Amino acid sequence: MGISALTPPPRPEDVHETLLEFADNNLLRDLCGQFDRNLAQVEHALGVHILRRGNQLAVVGTPDQRGQAAAILQDLYGRLESGREVEAGDIDAAIRMNDFTRDAPTSPEDQLEMFQQGRFEIRTRKKHVEPRTDAQKAYVANLFKHELAFGIGPAGTGKTYLAVAVGVTMLIGGHVDKIILSRPAVEAGERLGFLPGDMKEKVDPYMQPLYDALNDFLPAKQVEKLMADKRIEIAPLAFMRGRTLANAFVVLDEAQNATTMQMKMFLTRLGEGSRMVITGDRSQIDLPRGVASGLRDAERILEGVNGVSFNYFTSSDVVRHPLVARIIEAYDRDDAKNAAG
Repeated sequence: MGISALTPPPRPEDVHETLLEFADNNLLRDLCGQFDRNLAQVEHALGVHILRRGNQLAVVGTPDQRGQAAAILQDLYGRLESGREVEAGDIDAAIRMNDFTRDAPTSPEDQLEMFQQGRFEIRTRKKHVEPRTDAQKAYVANLFKHELAFGIGPAGTGKTYLAVAVGVTMLIGGHVDKIILSRPAVEAGERLGFLPGDMKEKVDPYMQPLYDALNDFLPAKQVEKLMADKRIEIAPLAFMRGRTLANAFVVLDEAQNATTMQMKMFLTRLGEGSRMVITGDRSQIDLPRGVASGLRDAERILEGVNGVSFNYFTSSDVVRHPLVARIIEAYDRDDAKNAAG
């Protein structure tokens, strides 16, 4: 069992060992694998030495290497404790997921402190995201600060994009267990039953903007893996009924199309250790005539409630093509003229 040739040799003063103790020798034997092949796979991937000493494993390497190897071995041992087997593919998946969290960002409190020091940056797995306007900076700061945050304004202002970025950084930092993204499928209405395919195929077109944002921040294979493990869920608002969303980062997009009852139902799903973000555009309500928007009601009812923040965007915060901002301004002027007339 040797160190990978691709790994630069560590300096002798950096190399120490970490001892891991396992209660069940039978499970430890399965963890090591036949002829210690499971340990060899971890060694080769991370550039460490792993030595078995009775019911202990000694991991030899640099602090970063030892930390990664220890996390992987403990995850795999937990898998065995739950009655599942450990095969080469499971080890590879554990190594990849550990790589996924290796450069995890700091806690929400530390991130907020960075913002207060003028360093506005959200670190995700594929890219670093910087809020571009003062309104975006204030919004992102509130996403880290408050358990319930609203982002309200026109399309193109980054409301949902930034919320998903913060959700991803909290997930890879281990501050939440899952991300749940939702939006009302208002356009489908009662026609869902007439569309081809299963329920996922029927609603996916309405969820596509959420998929697009995720794929900007995470490699496609990791998105697929996290969705398969239910650590990322994308579902219509109606699917949230009856659930308690604990230890999750939850985003409701296009909230202007939620009814008052739907909004209350969604807001009361908030569970222990969770954060919730509501985004919407009051100028694009698609609800039937006479049906009140739950977003408007939430603004009125929750104003001044401790732990809830409201951030508002205007055309000056649009980060798409400059013409989009001018289009929004033209429509706003027309609405104001019609209201005055």
